[in-house]
Amino acid sequence: MIYDISIPITPDMPVWPGDVNAEITPASRISQGEGANVSILRFSTHVGTHVDPPLHFIEGGNTVDNLPLDILVGECLVHKVDSPSVITIADLEGVPAGTVRIIFKTRNSDLWRKPGLQYDYVYLDPDAAKWLMKRGIRLVGTDYLSVDKMRSGHVTHTLLLQAGVVIVEGLDCTGVPEGMYTLACLPLKIKGGDGAPARAILMK
Repeated sequence: MIYDISIPITPDMPVWPGDVNAEITPASRISQGEGANVSILRFSTHVGTHVDPPLHFIEGGNTVDNLPLDILVGECLVHKVDSPSVITIADLEGVPAGTVRIIFKTRNSDLWRKPGLQYDYVYLDPDAAKWLMKRGIRLVGTDYLSVDKMRSGHVTHTLLLQAGVVIVEGLDCTGVPEGMYTLACLPLKIKGGDGAPARAILMK
C-alpha cells in the first residue's frame, strides 16, 4: 500500500503570510499550434509539502541539496495526536524507543479542505521538540504549514534545525492509519536551497 501524503500545488492553495501565491503559467500549448505543452512555475521554496533544511533559519546552515538521503528515506512512525491546539510531551507517550522519523497526524489534515490559510492549526510545543531531539529523532513531519505556532517566532524550528533535525511541513495524512511505514520524501535538488517542495509518500 502506498499513501501519497503530499498536497497538490495549485494557484489557490494556502501559503504562509508574505509568501507569493503559486503561479502555473502556460508557456506553450499544443491546442494553440505549439509542438508541446510547457508551463512556467513561480512559487516559494516553502510552498505546499516542503522540506526545511537548517539554512531556513540558521545562517550558514546546511542546504536542502546537501541533506543526507538516509534521513529522508526510511522507517517512519505516523503518530496520531488528538490535541486540538498543541503537541506536548504528554502527547508523545507511546512513541517507541529508537524511532528516527516521526510524522504527526492531527486535525490539521482536515484543514486542507477549507479555503484559504487557516491560523488555528496544531503546532509542536518547543519542549516536545526537545523531547524528540533527546531521543534521537532525525526527521519531524507535520500536517500543516509550520511546526511553530502562528506569529510566535521560530523557536521550534530553530531548536530542531540547530540539532540537524529535518523538518517536513505541509503533509496531508488523511486516510493514513497510525503506525510504522517506510517514508520517501525527496525535495527538489535546489543548489544552496533554504528549502524545497517535495513529493512525500508512505509505503506499508
